[in-house]
Amino acid sequence: MKIATQPKEKKEEARPLASLAESGVSGGLVNCCVHDSERELLREQLDKENLALRGEVDRVSMFEEIVGTSPALQAVLSRAIKVAATDSTVLITGETGTGKELVARAIHRRSDRVSRPFVGVNCAAIPRDLIASELFGHEKGAFTGATQQRLGRFELANGGTIFLDEVGELPVETQIALLRVLQEHEFERVGGSRRIRADVRVIAATNRDLQVAISTGSFRSDLFYRLNVFPIEIPALRERREDISLLVEYFIDCYARKAGKHFKNVEKRTLQVLQSYPWPGNIRELQNVVERSVILCESDIFSIDESWLPLPLPATESNRHIEAAAGYPLTRSVGHHIDAASMKDVAMA
Repeated sequence: MKIATQPKEKKEEARPLASLAESGVSGGLVNCCVHDSERELLREQLDKENLALRGEVDRVSMFEEIVGTSPALQAVLSRAIKVAATDSTVLITGETGTGKELVARAIHRRSDRVSRPFVGVNCAAIPRDLIASELFGHEKGAFTGATQQRLGRFELANGGTIFLDEVGELPVETQIALLRVLQEHEFERVGGSRRIRADVRVIAATNRDLQVAISTGSFRSDLFYRLNVFPIEIPALRERREDISLLVEYFIDCYARKAGKHFKNVEKRTLQVLQSYPWPGNIRELQNVVERSVILCESDIFSIDESWLPLPLPATESNRHIEAAAGYPLTRSVGHHIDAASMKDVAMA
């Protein structure tokens, strides 16, 4: 099997910090005579530069492209392309590891805001008492430890797109503040009283069933309807099995080049196992298995250790759902024969 290589889109280079001089900031940055307003401008721009650089690191650490030709995936991409040209709020749903952030970034890249920032926020990773400050910023002295004014993610995303990942994990009090931003397109920093206009396109994502969260009182129904303007549901990998071979090729090529290895083809048994496994961790799990196998394979025939696929899984509601969707119990069964020679080239959106 020939490992297919897909040309990558040209990446935008992070603007060097030295370019701050072009924005009119004085060259004597360490001079004690620099005016307070210039210092504030410099600090704000440094915040933006650092956020952009962190976003670039995050971007290259995950799947670089969307891979697949299945009807389920093509339907998602078709909806993404249609909504990209608008400013509509998008709610992306799907299981963990399905590539929700990839779709969000694809929407941003195809929008009129492409030249402006794409700012991602993992709402589940920020402590509850800091999430409001993270999103909306705070004024000096707003709380213990707030020694200076800080810009929030909404300000840093001005003119661009903010991606609220795991939005279902937001505390209720922050949901109220977010609802106001969506309704009135403005917000106030924590500890402040000045209203700040928010020219930001909002894309949210969650792996939770928000309707269930509404029924339990952990998510506001009015916020759900504000976010759910244009819903996009990302299919699980088991629902797009025809893409597994393409993803395997793509990840093998990616990690083999990094490791300085070359594989002539993929072991037939390995393809059968990968095709039959239900992938509860979705694309992220497949990526990890391929990366690990590339590191350990000592021949030019790519293969995996089947013990890495942890089956059978514990009998939980989640796993019963996977079994029902997959159409068979979670055991190490082998699917139909897959001929490596019939594998298609990688197709990327």
